[in-house]
Amino acid sequence: MSAPGAPTPGASSSGEPQGPEGRRPRVVLGVGGGIAAYKACELLRLFTESGHDVRVVPTREALRFVGEPTWAALSGNRVSAEVWDDVHEVPHVRIGQRADLVVVAPATADLLAKAAHGLAGDLLTSTLLTARCPVVFAPAMHTEMWEHPATRANVATLRERGSLVIEPAVGRLTGADSGRGRLPDPADIFAYCRRVLAPGAPAGSGADSGGASQGLAQDVQGQDMRGRDGHGRTALGREARAATLPGHEVPAQEIAGQGGPGQGVAPPGGEAAAPDPSAPRDGGASPDASSVRGRRDLAGRRVVVSAGGTREAIDPVRFIGNRSSGLQGYALAETAAARGAEVTLISANVTLDDPAGVKVIRVESALDMREAVLEAAAHADAVVMAAAVADFRPAVQAGSKIKKTDSVPEPIYLVKNPDILAELCDRRRDEPESMPAVIAGFAAETDDVLANGRAKLRRKGCDLLVVNQVGAGLAFGTPDNAAVVLGADGSATEIPKGPKHALADVVWDLVAARLPEPGNGGAPAS
Repeated sequence: MSAPGAPTPGASSSGEPQGPEGRRPRVVLGVGGGIAAYKACELLRLFTESGHDVRVVPTREALRFVGEPTWAALSGNRVSAEVWDDVHEVPHVRIGQRADLVVVAPATADLLAKAAHGLAGDLLTSTLLTARCPVVFAPAMHTEMWEHPATRANVATLRERGSLVIEPAVGRLTGADSGRGRLPDPADIFAYCRRVLAPGAPAGSGADSGGASQGLAQDVQGQDMRGRDGHGRTALGREARAATLPGHEVPAQEIAGQGGPGQGVAPPGGEAAAPDPSAPRDGGASPDASSVRGRRDLAGRRVVVSAGGTREAIDPVRFIGNRSSGLQGYALAETAAARGAEVTLISANVTLDDPAGVKVIRVESALDMREAVLEAAAHADAVVMAAAVADFRPAVQAGSKIKKTDSVPEPIYLVKNPDILAELCDRRRDEPESMPAVIAGFAAETDDVLANGRAKLRRKGCDLLVVNQVGAGLAFGTPDNAAVVLGADGSATEIPKGPKHALADVVWDLVAARLPEPGNGGAPAS
């Protein structure tokens, strides 16, 4: 544990993020030639005001929308679209080689096509070929262009190669058109990129968010990524501008204890716990480039996450529900997307914005949830059931509002809802080739937490069960969480209280370690 007042891992004493050898993380902001280029100015300010060293690389077409002086003034760095400028520095190679993150916003249909086919006709496309860091594309184009088979194929190609392509937003486009294809809000792109660079860190954590972050799976003080402004909208604004980016990442093998990445093997006589990530590694050496450049261990994987709480109708007005806010499920979806996964989020009755880069399917009841999860799971590598699904529903739903009268109301008889997690596991036993390789569930308990969790793990038959205690001020609706992840192999990984995104990253470490290597005959990753 860091001493009081010690700087955030990966941050200077002033709270600024640091990359390898104490430098600021290097971000390349590629700007495509679309009307949304003006929004990239706001994205640039979010990066620079939070302590990143940003090199803007626009296309020639982008400079017709926003000129070089604007980019240079906002970034404080040289700006060019040409490979022929500063030739002695070999910029078409060096810019990509030195980057910790490349984000392209807006990424036009033309730019996506060039990137997918490896063209290198200008400084930006050359940079994309030489970058060995995470690459994020934020598309912006008309709906017809986004939905065209050629664009869909290009996006699929980029994702298969490990690039992160955020789904465009829905809204007003150029001219009078509206639909999917709008550039996501710059604050959401910034938050997404921040998670790519520093897995487990919620937006808004850092020097200006109420204390130094202690890192992954530790008792961290900070703001949850999905903070709301009272109307269910993401509240980033100036808080996002003040956010710093810890450049320190805990390797999966350190998180899980012994036996390799994510195994969660308990030492003799005890349970594995995520270690103190603020402790020096390798004799106190500075983090290497991999600690700043994030993880893409879920690239090319399809995952399904459920979130929120189901509602079981009593009549058209009233329902039986629970206290789940969906924050943990959304954190799981966001972190999986940041690690390269193609994510489907089955969301039940939440007031949160759709996470960038995630396909969201909205449901209401347990029966709705079952149908959506089973359909999505048939094409997935992993399923994490974080939703609070009602165990019971009214046997009969009144067709009209039940009126209040002087007489005693009729009792409401309940029937059991399907056990979605158990059904997934049963189907996998019967049809292993068509069901997810890894299935994880959540168990919210109020007493005898571990005993009840272990019994539930045996009963459900899943690979992992995230067991957490709930109650007043615990788990539901809070920005932080603590849990023990029980494995079917007998492992137990303790995750101390911290941001829900930190917990989510530990869960994905454990899931990723159990996924079979592609073409490896079902053998887990080693």
